[in-house]
Amino acid sequence: MKKDPTLLVLAAGMGSRYGGLKQMDAFGPSGETILDYSIYDAIEAGFEKVVFVVREHFIDDFRSFFRGKFDDKIESVYVTQELSHIPPGYDVHPERQKPWGTAHAVAMAEGVIDEPFCVINADDYYGRDAYKVIARYFKDCLENDRSDYALVAYDLVNTLSTHGTVNRGICSTDGQGFLKGIEETLGIGYDAKGAISFEKHGTKNLLEPSTPVSMNMWGFFPDYFDFYHEAFARFLADRGMELKSEFFIPLLIDELIVSGQKKVAMLHSS
Repeated sequence: MKKDPTLLVLAAGMGSRYGGLKQMDAFGPSGETILDYSIYDAIEAGFEKVVFVVREHFIDDFRSFFRGKFDDKIESVYVTQELSHIPPGYDVHPERQKPWGTAHAVAMAEGVIDEPFCVINADDYYGRDAYKVIARYFKDCLENDRSDYALVAYDLVNTLSTHGTVNRGICSTDGQGFLKGIEETLGIGYDAKGAISFEKHGTKNLLEPSTPVSMNMWGFFPDYFDFYHEAFARFLADRGMELKSEFFIPLLIDELIVSGQKKVAMLHSS
């Protein structure tokens, strides 16, 4: 196994959500995009390769956009996520158009990753500290012959918006620093008194600013692909004919935690 970590960018949903590559819109002082910042921060933290998971219909535009930007600093690899990328013997709803979800997207990188890798969303900003945190974790694991997975969590207050509510995965731990579970929570925001809250079944619930939340930044080792194959086959058998069913990363992780096959360290980023 190689030691230098890889950054895996989930970008296959970009075109379907926005009707085009809106995340390529420049907003930085020199025309930078969110992805430019993510790749730059990863390079600074010691990442040696970036793998982009995209859809076939916009891979040429995507590749052209990044051509020459980081070629002398990091290796770039492109893989595609399509509905047809499933094991043989399973039926798919003939009208289905939706991709199979984030856990499936990660698995598209099998064959081009043989090292620790960090998974991020293409359209989220994570901050330089997060990449340093996960890089240090990978180094510690390799030095101590461990292969626990990891989730980089953030204080809830640092992920809120002043322009409306947000949806966040609220994390719980087992008391020993390992992830116990993630509860997807909708409509989190500031109330009239400045407190952080959300409503569920008509009841207002308050949250502490330091509540740890997930922004979908994961640290995995190559054995992810072995666990994925078994779990995805079960998913297809149960829900493969549904129009909008998706196999998300937290679903796979929850299965591994509950079964005792993997521990997931919960890291913290400022």
